[in-house]
Amino acid sequence: MTGSTKSYLIGVDTGGTYTDAAVVDAATSEVLASAKALTTRGDLAVGVCEAIERALSALGGDAGAASGVKLVSVSTTLATNAVVEGHGSPVCVVLVGFDETMVQRSGLSSAFPGLVVECIAGGHDHNGGEVTRLDMDALAGVVEKHGHAVEAFAVASQFAVRNPAHELAARDFITGKTLLPVTVSTELASALDAPRRALTAALNARLISRISLLIKAVQQAMERFGIDAPLMMTKGDGSLARAETVALRPIETVLSGPAASLVGAATLSGLSDFILSDMGGTTTDLGVLENGRPQVNEQGADVGGWRTMVQAIDVRTLGLGGDSEVGFDMKGIASVGARRSVPVSLVASKFPHVIQQLQEDISDAESGSTAGQFVMLPLGRVESDANHAGLSRREQELLASITTEPLPLRKLAAGSGAHRTLETLSRKGHVQLAGFTPSDAAHVLGLQDNWSRDAAVLAARLLVRNVLQKAPSDELVTLLSQGVWEETVRLAGRAVLETALGHHAIEPGGAGGLIDVVCRGEGKRSLARVSISPQVPVVAVGGPVKIYYPEVGKRLGCEMVFPQSCEVANAVGAATGMIARTVTIEVNGNGAGVFRVHGPQNVSQFASANEAIDEANRLARETAAAEVNAMGGGQVSFAEDIEKFLLPDAVDDNGLLRATVKIEATARPALSL
Repeated sequence: MTGSTKSYLIGVDTGGTYTDAAVVDAATSEVLASAKALTTRGDLAVGVCEAIERALSALGGDAGAASGVKLVSVSTTLATNAVVEGHGSPVCVVLVGFDETMVQRSGLSSAFPGLVVECIAGGHDHNGGEVTRLDMDALAGVVEKHGHAVEAFAVASQFAVRNPAHELAARDFITGKTLLPVTVSTELASALDAPRRALTAALNARLISRISLLIKAVQQAMERFGIDAPLMMTKGDGSLARAETVALRPIETVLSGPAASLVGAATLSGLSDFILSDMGGTTTDLGVLENGRPQVNEQGADVGGWRTMVQAIDVRTLGLGGDSEVGFDMKGIASVGARRSVPVSLVASKFPHVIQQLQEDISDAESGSTAGQFVMLPLGRVESDANHAGLSRREQELLASITTEPLPLRKLAAGSGAHRTLETLSRKGHVQLAGFTPSDAAHVLGLQDNWSRDAAVLAARLLVRNVLQKAPSDELVTLLSQGVWEETVRLAGRAVLETALGHHAIEPGGAGGLIDVVCRGEGKRSLARVSISPQVPVVAVGGPVKIYYPEVGKRLGCEMVFPQSCEVANAVGAATGMIARTVTIEVNGNGAGVFRVHGPQNVSQFASANEAIDEANRLARETAAAEVNAMGGGQVSFAEDIEKFLLPDAVDDNGLLRATVKIEATARPALSL
């Protein structure tokens, strides 16, 4: 193959519906080509390969484009979805020095019913001094008992952030005995709260195998196309890290997709202050960029109701996308729900027999309310790959009857029991349900044309007849679809305004009622004119945004920006991100002239506050730079923040009670030569 004369970056994003790929000029950050492929949940490599192949083909004239790729970077929602859905590998959590109260406060048992949790003696005090010797005999018993039945371990020790010796010793012992991955809590968080560190470590350990599958899928695609370049992943704070590093710390990819979208939106729009709204097939993510920096939740990402201690962007995610499930009340008022449904128009474009089935349903006056809905295995999966572990006998039997081709829901699940079983299989990710969605409504209205409009119209006609109990005229089909589009616009506008106002929940009877007046496009209530607008631009990105957000911008009276390549902003953000690492080290004074530096490996003691702070600064810089380099960074830049707390009568730093030294190291990825 002839070598390329240009240098490229490839960004890949695996979302719930689509896998996006973008080819970016390494010198100018210009997007040269992009492509989308359906995310194949059954085998991620299929969708990843298809997206990359289409993007490289779109370059046209550069036949040796693959040889010019200097970096591949990936963002994903896999970790976020796994936490929300409660999925994960079997792990053993070892708690060192925890009492029963601490175990309960961690929330481990309620978060993961049946999780293996073992407590052993050990731990330190708040100064980093050993309180109780680490019980190696008990640890050996835990490893002997559970090492064969789990895929990873997590270790958390009391006051480990002041002295990690027991966590590190436990990790080394477990690794030596089992060769399994071990997550220690201090690698993920520097806060004292040991129970929350334990929960974060457990979440991380459960995700390792899932993220490893994605990394393997991308590596397979790279090998297939002859791409020899570093592979990076986007973390939840928008920064990048080497894939092999992230493979052991997958919790850091929670909210990776939204973070990449924010970085990509900034790159594509050139703006430094805006509200981001990223609408995909499954979700809409909203965040804020101020002064060129994303708002970061210092308390840690809140995912699936669990507050982790991993820093991530402050993002709001709601179940609203082109593939959201649609419902109707008896008056014909549309509702757009959080659950994903595969669009009928998409299914019919891949399986033409679906149109024939829809026509049969139209001809059958007794087809029932589930007519026009289908069940199928996840795209990319085959029957022989079905994993029946953890399923009841009834669930196994029903799953065995489902194929890769869509089957009519009304024929497969005739009774309420079968419906409940299908719901369970869908929730566990074993099957996909297909039905009428906003994407189908957009096809009926002529706002979207990439799939089968005929199937969308037939499905809408079935809804008019079977749900609304009316003759399915063309006018009613259009009105029904218009109602779905209107509701999607309303929900999208409401989410933008709530983000602008800084509220994640507004009571409908208060300000929320006025917000809905604006978002429905009414503009008045009683004798009052109502207008609420964001004071910064809204940057809309994602595949469906041009269908809904022009109207959102009109109703909100705000500047709505659709940057070029907005449909693949997440992939662009993955390709153009920075590597960053923040290290925080505490210095504690005892009021009598002794100052302790709690470093990443041990505790050191000084007689001078200035010497202690200087040592903390040196350690933080060295640690941050080493971690950035280990994650694939080139030349490192530093930002420093030192916060001091002095005794009330102190006249200089020797009256120091506590200091926090925070160093942020950043670098561009070192590209392959």
